[in-house]
Amino acid sequence: MNRTVSWFCKIFLKPIVDTFLIKEVRGLENIPKGNFILVSNHQSHLDWIASGYLCVPKKFTFLGQVDRYTGPLGFGRDLLYLVAGVIRINRKDEESKKIALEKAIEAIKKNGHSLVIYPEGTRSRTGEIQKGRTGAVKIYLKTGVPILPAAIKGTFELFPPGGKLKIKRKVKINIGKPLHFGKERERVKNLDCNSLEYQNVLEEITEKIMTEIVRLYNEI
Repeated sequence: MNRTVSWFCKIFLKPIVDTFLIKEVRGLENIPKGNFILVSNHQSHLDWIASGYLCVPKKFTFLGQVDRYTGPLGFGRDLLYLVAGVIRINRKDEESKKIALEKAIEAIKKNGHSLVIYPEGTRSRTGEIQKGRTGAVKIYLKTGVPILPAAIKGTFELFPPGGKLKIKRKVKINIGKPLHFGKERERVKNLDCNSLEYQNVLEEITEKIMTEIVRLYNEI
């Protein structure tokens, strides 16, 4: 999402979201002045709105799936992705995932965008926070921008997977302090990305991130 669209969302859409969706936001002071990788739990399509709410008026983008919806829903998704500048990813295709990660790294390093990514990879069908995947950490290790953890609560009750949308000012967000893993990033500098040691670092950092998201969620 370029800065013009992001400012439009802040000026015209954010007040609507404040009125009809967001009840409480903690930790706004933790949002870095520069760009970052925003990671949060994922329970609902409404999480996109909640995450974007934290990023405007910055330049930012999402990783968005293209392997689920077809027909009118797929057309609507593609239109939204085009307007918002979303990086498309087919989660069932390894080449697509590789290209999406490369585009995300470029958006951060070259274009100065922040990135929103949900480490769980898909929406929780139970409302419980799931095990994290390593994509966000792969991007972090290549860019070095801080990881900003956040927990979102209330979206599952309003719009669960397969459920009907309810509009209510119920969503609460808790933003943690930016996470830096400088030692780990230094540790993998000369490692092969396919090596066991590199993979272990990815898993270690991912586990720490998910632990922090769970902690923030339980604080709400």
